[in-house]
Amino acid sequence: MRLTQSMCTIAECAPGADPAAARPRLVKIAVVGGSGVGKTALVVRFLTRRFIGDYERNAGNLYSRHIQVDGEMLAIQVQDTPGVQIHEHSLDCNEQLNRCIRWADALVIVFSITDYKSFELLSHLYHHVRQLHPGNMVPVVIVANKADLLHIKEVEPQQGLQLANMLGCTFYEVSVSENYNNVFNAFHLLCKEVNKQQITSTPERRRTSLIPRPKSPNMQDLKRRFKQALSAKVRTVTSV
Repeated sequence: MRLTQSMCTIAECAPGADPAAARPRLVKIAVVGGSGVGKTALVVRFLTRRFIGDYERNAGNLYSRHIQVDGEMLAIQVQDTPGVQIHEHSLDCNEQLNRCIRWADALVIVFSITDYKSFELLSHLYHHVRQLHPGNMVPVVIVANKADLLHIKEVEPQQGLQLANMLGCTFYEVSVSENYNNVFNAFHLLCKEVNKQQITSTPERRRTSLIPRPKSPNMQDLKRRFKQALSAKVRTVTSV
């Protein structure tokens, strides 16, 4: 089953409220990690509160919702990303993934307790994020998924917690299939951190955090034609 962006747009607003009129602050979150760790399931669980266990191959969809944090309505964009692998002792990150990381205000790094290789990616991914955000201001949360599959676990929860503490990240152990609370808490924490940073930043910096809306080619063409017509009219009047 494949979910589209429009299907996953949820506004959590008071009855009768108009989200557009409130102009909510934008928070952009990227979800990264190895293949098969449950990134898409995590995103959809946060967006819809539902667990769907079967997905098509991750195409890197962008999802959105509105959420209230500390009394303020925020517009959340969540970028799902394809799985990352280690190739010859270094991360195999394409430019698309790098653009997603640079775009994000905050990141969720996901691994599965049933896959030790996904755990080994954590440190590499974290340092890659810091290289792409040299200011070290981007909040990062580490999420250990599939906590319900204890009978096939390869990573102890304490290992994830210790690594998160060493990297200075908040750690959540979740079972996307069985529990919504910690999934919500992980994203909610990032929203709070980003919102706090945006409130204390300059207005210029807040404006640059918005995704620029591309100009419509039709409008550009109309403007060009209008200028041509105006120039032709001026030349005609001058010649007369």
